[in-house]
Amino acid sequence: MHLPTPAFIVDEVRLRRNLETLARVKERTGCTILLALKGFAMWSVAPLVREYLDGVCASSPWEARLGREEYRGEVHAFAAAYSEGDILELVEVCDEIDFNSFAQWQRYAHLIPALIKCGLRINPECSTQDHAIYDPCAPKSRLGIRAADFAGQSLAGISGLHFHTLCEQNADALARTLTAVEESFAPYLTGLEWVNFGGGHHITRADYDIDLLCRLINDFQAKYKVRVILEPGEAVALHAGVLTAEVLDVVQNEMAIAILNVSCTAHMPDVLEMPYRPNICAAAGELFPDPARRAGKPNEKPYTYRLAGLSCLAGDVIGDYSFDRPLNTGDQLIFEDMGHYSMVKTTMFNGVQHPAIMLYNSETNALKTVRAFGYEDFKGRLS
Repeated sequence: MHLPTPAFIVDEVRLRRNLETLARVKERTGCTILLALKGFAMWSVAPLVREYLDGVCASSPWEARLGREEYRGEVHAFAAAYSEGDILELVEVCDEIDFNSFAQWQRYAHLIPALIKCGLRINPECSTQDHAIYDPCAPKSRLGIRAADFAGQSLAGISGLHFHTLCEQNADALARTLTAVEESFAPYLTGLEWVNFGGGHHITRADYDIDLLCRLINDFQAKYKVRVILEPGEAVALHAGVLTAEVLDVVQNEMAIAILNVSCTAHMPDVLEMPYRPNICAAAGELFPDPARRAGKPNEKPYTYRLAGLSCLAGDVIGDYSFDRPLNTGDQLIFEDMGHYSMVKTTMFNGVQHPAIMLYNSETNALKTVRAFGYEDFKGRLS
């Protein structure tokens, strides 16, 4: 198969497999699982998602509106702060709105209809991972209310508490977080309707301890008589999507540099922000090649290249990789696991060709374009 490039391509078979895993957690615990739109917002597959999950969580009025229009289940919202305009939009589409401070809750409580549940995000002050950019419990974090700040405050009108501390982590990290939550917030857990365990749970990863997760949920629900909510984003689309690319040129400057028709800064910004090194395969006509054919570390295989984007940003560099054979103009590469976050964080910087969004079925080999982008999309974002 000659692959279209550049394109984000999601395999609906792999996506369904992930959703089935999440549905089994729901069956074993009775918890609520929402899709975090910040991680995966390919709304063309909303009919598939809503077969398995209970709705969505949103970080803005626009995400919440998308959730109401396309996913049709529960719509929950959280943001670090809201304007009055945000609240007026959110109350039209949300079932629950969570606040990041008592001040915000007190400022807008009178605007929230009685049918909409309200919650507070807490900060357990329990860091479980090393990436400061993704650590909501880092020192001086703006996210969540610390236990010390609950002193003298009323929870009247609040139906639940929400924490989010994880990033691509296993259930043992959740266990540590729950210990911290109970140590700091136990007096406030009794009498709640729900507690939201947030996202970052890598539930669909092969080595994830689902038994431990279910035990933690069931024990917490039984102890505090609450409904537990989970908000996975990445886990929904984990290993279900790729980004296809093509070599445009190979130049020399102390080493071979392959310039691709994708941009790191525009199409996969997490590679620069986190940073991390994506797995890459030479395409050979396959969307999901054998992992044994992945590109290696520099000089691990016979031919080493720096892979770079085509934008004007000097640092638009993906990394150094080695291959079994030389790269030539027209060769195609597959960037693995790009269905989550990369797709939602893209920009049209420099007006470079934006990747199409495509849906694939690995059982039938059917491939269709969901959305292609052109000049008018670029122009329409500007004025």
